[in-house]
Amino acid sequence: MDVLGIPIQALLGQLLLGLINGAFYALLALGLAIIFGLLNVANFVHGAQYMLGAVISWMLLQFAGIGFWPSLIITPLIGFALGAALERSMLSRLYETDPIYGILLTFGVALVVQGVLRAQFGVSGMTYGIPDALSGGWNLGFMFLPKYRAWVVLVALLVCCSTWYAIEKTSLGASVRAATENSAMAEALGINVARLKTMIYGLGAAIAALAGVLAAPIYSVSPLMGADIVIIAFAIVVIGGMGTLLGSTVAGFGLGLVEGASKVFYPQISGMVVFIVMVVILLVRPSGLFGRASA
Repeated sequence: MDVLGIPIQALLGQLLLGLINGAFYALLALGLAIIFGLLNVANFVHGAQYMLGAVISWMLLQFAGIGFWPSLIITPLIGFALGAALERSMLSRLYETDPIYGILLTFGVALVVQGVLRAQFGVSGMTYGIPDALSGGWNLGFMFLPKYRAWVVLVALLVCCSTWYAIEKTSLGASVRAATENSAMAEALGINVARLKTMIYGLGAAIAALAGVLAAPIYSVSPLMGADIVIIAFAIVVIGGMGTLLGSTVAGFGLGLVEGASKVFYPQISGMVVFIVMVVILLVRPSGLFGRASA
């Protein structure tokens, strides 16, 4: 059976691969959306935080013998601590200034982190094995689906839905949103606004580090692995609507599927289809798919 001259097996196979890539897009876009939506910071160091997650996971295994499952907890905690330290020591000083200073700071920090690790480990990819419990896969008839990649999609969905619910539907999330929308009023009500902002930035960094751990067994662990994907993640945040968690999640998975389909129907544009969609969305709906139009 064919679809527009393409065998259905080939199309479904690429859509599944696109969904797996979309899981990483959604996780990274979610972290960016949290930080931008609640702190109004365009966090250009997010790709480096994702890369650090993969590198720290690799280092824990190589130098401490700590495997994948403990690393799945330890690495995001390290990412949270590093993110919180960055927010307290540097970003918090720039909240009252022009947003361009935050962009320049995070971009500079990303270059420094990437440069230091590049000098230490080089640019060659470092391998990280798939855990035994998730090795192998299933024959779906039209493709072989590796267990690990299917598991990554489920984990990404769980993290995205849990984070959205915590921010949008709980009293703690309401306090966070109130603190970021009207700091003075929130402080008058006894909310420690500075601590909440640190926690939010740390949460975004922890999600990026978690994505790095999940990516380590799939992609080569390299100091350069976060440089390109952060640009795609920013494009997805724009498509979903700046700062909207639901929009970033839906756009992340959706763009993964669109990218997978483009590899079947017109492979020449598969590397740029995300940005083509972004341009179209900006022309017809500048606030993004789930963003609120400004008055």
